[in-house]
Amino acid sequence: MTTSPNGKSLGLAACTAIVVGNMVGSGFYLSPAAVAPYGNLAIIVWILMGAGAICLGLTFARLASLVPAVGGPYAYTRLAYGDFAGFLIAWGYWISIWTSLPVIAIAFAGVMVDLFPALGNRFAATMLTLGVIWAIVLVNLRGVHAAGLFAQVTTYAKLLPFGAVAIIGLFFIDTSHFSEFNPSGQPLLQSIATLAPLTMFAYLGLESATVPAGDVENAERTIPRSTVLGISIAAVLYVLGTIVVMGLVPREQLVRSVAPFSEAAGMMWGRGGELAISIAVLVSSIGALNGWTLLMGQVPMAAARDGLFPPLFARLSSRGVPALGMIVSALFATLLVLAQAVGAEGFAAAYRLMVGLSTMAAVVPYAFCSLAGTLVAGVTLGRMPRVSAIELIAFVFAIFTLYGSGAEPVLYGLVLLMLGIPVYVWQRRNAAPAVERQKTSGAAATHPAVSG
Repeated sequence: MTTSPNGKSLGLAACTAIVVGNMVGSGFYLSPAAVAPYGNLAIIVWILMGAGAICLGLTFARLASLVPAVGGPYAYTRLAYGDFAGFLIAWGYWISIWTSLPVIAIAFAGVMVDLFPALGNRFAATMLTLGVIWAIVLVNLRGVHAAGLFAQVTTYAKLLPFGAVAIIGLFFIDTSHFSEFNPSGQPLLQSIATLAPLTMFAYLGLESATVPAGDVENAERTIPRSTVLGISIAAVLYVLGTIVVMGLVPREQLVRSVAPFSEAAGMMWGRGGELAISIAVLVSSIGALNGWTLLMGQVPMAAARDGLFPPLFARLSSRGVPALGMIVSALFATLLVLAQAVGAEGFAAAYRLMVGLSTMAAVVPYAFCSLAGTLVAGVTLGRMPRVSAIELIAFVFAIFTLYGSGAEPVLYGLVLLMLGIPVYVWQRRNAAPAVERQKTSGAAATHPAVSG
């Protein structure tokens, strides 16, 4: 990847890699075990969620073609609904990013412990988790070009082994494993609602190419194409991968599995296959961490430039990255890791809460942006077209996923959103004197005093 003459450093390959890299992470390779109790219904929900994700991707593609603005969901929400809505989306989206970093990093540490049992103690696992978070922060501090190149390498490297399992594994499946449609015992609608956030967590990141728009070459064309292409690649991988794992690993064993893809690869190719998938999981985790860390600096930077976030998030380093804001965000992620390490409750409970919060906080911006295209077109083109069927489907999809997230994540997510209101008030209060000074200076320039 080379930097273009106009200084833009992210092309189609890099943007697609960021989308796929952010989506194909721990939510994917752990998901077959989470959805196993629902039998064949889980495969149907994967397909339905993929269709909904593509509808959302098309709405983001339309928004990006209208206004390729830095900040992605935040920028579109602010343009369509105003400052306060934009702030809440930026605040929640930012929280969802640094909340998800520990989940991905802990998955990385878990694989390392599995490969090297000597690291199997809480202190070593915590150091591995923090170490990989801050190593990726250092990569991103070197600039957007370095982050984009790193995304390409890690994304395309991990697709080979995962793709091998998803495609070659189709020839190894045992069709008797697909005899039950919904063995969970729950009503159909309730089962679908439960599966929605479990699968949606794997689709989070579908909007990733829209966030660093200021660094994208030919953004009006590149962002829409990379968004749809990235979602399509991930959706095919999710559906085929789930079919293969469920077709190879017996359901009773799969429900208890902590490494479903590794077990499936082991059944096909022995210990070598397991090792290859474990390495792919490590690469996948690093790639996802890299992509989310890039967005972790871009979203608050865009909000800070508009006066809605503290100014420190807008300060750029000599390499042109919001280094201070990125470091502050990583510190919050570090506190989450340390709280989990010293806490009395188990990892599973903390994992579920962080996943729920990340999903809930990301789906809210999706709901706002799904219907924003008409309003954004009114601002940029001077006319308001009708809401399309795709946008309505995307909105219903987002609302249903929010409903399926459950009461606890929605409650905690709402509390975290409300905690942002004092920050908004503080920023608006501090911005008011500056606005008044600008008005006064402008008036003085228009009507200069007459000296006598």
